[in-house]
Amino acid sequence: MLFLYAIFAIILTFGMVVFFGAPYLPTLANTKKNALDLLELKPGQTLLELGSGDGRVMVSAAQRGLYVVGYELNPLLVLISIYQTRKYRSQVKIIWGNFWTKNWPECDAIYIFLLDRYMNKLDKKIRTRYKKPILVVSNSFKITAKKHIKELHGVYLYKY
Repeated sequence: MLFLYAIFAIILTFGMVVFFGAPYLPTLANTKKNALDLLELKPGQTLLELGSGDGRVMVSAAQRGLYVVGYELNPLLVLISIYQTRKYRSQVKIIWGNFWTKNWPECDAIYIFLLDRYMNKLDKKIRTRYKKPILVVSNSFKITAKKHIKELHGVYLYKY
């Protein structure tokens, strides 16, 4: 019976995030590279990852010398992220919670892998939150209210 409760809890934690952004889907290695290449951030700059999943984008960004703040709603993925990013503790901050309700920190760029239906909401939040220029890179889905400035194999770069 305990096993069934555990399975139900896992299904619930992975399923509930669909109501806030996107289900967990690991970012492919070449997509991570394309996204970080498009951003052209320099060591010491800060990347905000909205829906940081298992931490693989945060690890790649930290390996490039970036500081990374990641928000993740799924507590199991938060634990996996903490483990995956352990070598980069001084560069990575993982926040367990819903990024829509949090006050986002200052950053130089944002990485997002979000469902299409949330992109306009994202656009509005970025426009109201940041006054300085900021780069946004989106995996697979376009921000329909804004024209991207570059595209590389399904990764879209925007400048706000």
